[in-house]
Amino acid sequence: MRTTPSTPPTSRLRWRRVASAATATAALLLTGLTTAAHAQAADTSNSKVTWTRSCALPRHPGEMACNALRVTGGRTAFQQQHGISVQAAEASSPSGYGPTDLRNAYGLTSAAATNGSGRTIAIVDAYDDPNAESDLAAYRSHYGLPACTTANGCFKKVGQTGSTTALPTADSGWAGEISLDLDMASAICPNCHITLVEAKSASMANLGTAVNEAVSLGAKYVSNSYGGGESSSDATYDSTYFNHPGVAITVSAGDAGYGAEYPAASKYVTAVGGTSLTASSTTRGWTESVWRTSSTEGTGSGCSAYDTKPTWQTDTGCAKRMIADVSAVADPATGVSVYDTYGADGQGWATYGGTSASAPIIASVYALAGTPSTGSYPAKFPYANASALNDVTSGSNGSCTTSYFCTARTGYDGPTGLGTPEGLGAFTG
Repeated sequence: MRTTPSTPPTSRLRWRRVASAATATAALLLTGLTTAAHAQAADTSNSKVTWTRSCALPRHPGEMACNALRVTGGRTAFQQQHGISVQAAEASSPSGYGPTDLRNAYGLTSAAATNGSGRTIAIVDAYDDPNAESDLAAYRSHYGLPACTTANGCFKKVGQTGSTTALPTADSGWAGEISLDLDMASAICPNCHITLVEAKSASMANLGTAVNEAVSLGAKYVSNSYGGGESSSDATYDSTYFNHPGVAITVSAGDAGYGAEYPAASKYVTAVGGTSLTASSTTRGWTESVWRTSSTEGTGSGCSAYDTKPTWQTDTGCAKRMIADVSAVADPATGVSVYDTYGADGQGWATYGGTSASAPIIASVYALAGTPSTGSYPAKFPYANASALNDVTSGSNGSCTTSYFCTARTGYDGPTGLGTPEGLGAFTG
């Protein structure tokens, strides 16, 4: 969403860059073009994976963009693994990782089969997806997951004030984000209930109001797959929207490479970074590295310019809040299958990446792990149980003056935090 240097920019310069990017995007749209697709680094198939951003870039301070990236061409890791050839504009079958792959990769197969009943994951996004429930049904049916509908009480869609009828206007890009989030919650915790809370716009104020509504409706696990530039207002946003003890709130770290975003920088949330995930001959059966395509395309990370450091973070290079805490798959080239039929982007099956995939995955792992203890901040849990994570030790997401801010290492690092799930041990408390 922005070009980020190795030191935090001032708010004025940050939004000047965002405004320039927005102007460029608008110019493309005026000429009838869509957001440019981005090419993944070379793979062995000689068919590079390309993708496009689902949502528009922020145009004003306090405005957020979703972190969903939709694959538009090339051969994904899933297709390579299963010997599936590249099929241009193919939308009739999945081309990314499904529930079985994700549960296997993160040691969740047994827990997903038995846990989650009676627990509610809330998905917070902007604008309406008119096809959310029917697309969710198609995804779950294809993968043999139990039905999750309004009729059986599993699924609920509301606006930011809790109304089931006064919903925001529809948006094709955010509809893709919504489908991604709903499908990842289903993949990881198929027995959980899901509440979709739709904000009336992509402002932090409206999205934050939706977070509060999700908690008031009883959700103990709230996923947020969006972000924007940091600002001096963040401390106010923290106390107004994200300070919910006893609730696991996850937030995407961003897709623009090295650099801090809000609300991932909130001290009250679990900031979720992104990895490249591929099948391997290791004992685990999978390998992961930091997701990075270029200096401005990859998982976000960094030292916040504004948010104070939570007591459970003990890294010494950053005096304020450090992003991320944990991570999961986000690379579009190793992306996940999603079913979406609304608007220009909704043509059936598609593969998605971005930290919009990793945030709902982690929220759903918290849901499998059980209700957080009263008064707790679940962002702390992984720090007390770091040995129960897959430590990601290779790759970087850009250039930085303090190495671990942007480069994976043994133990904690910015791009992948403490690591990725290996069962539920790091998400209980």
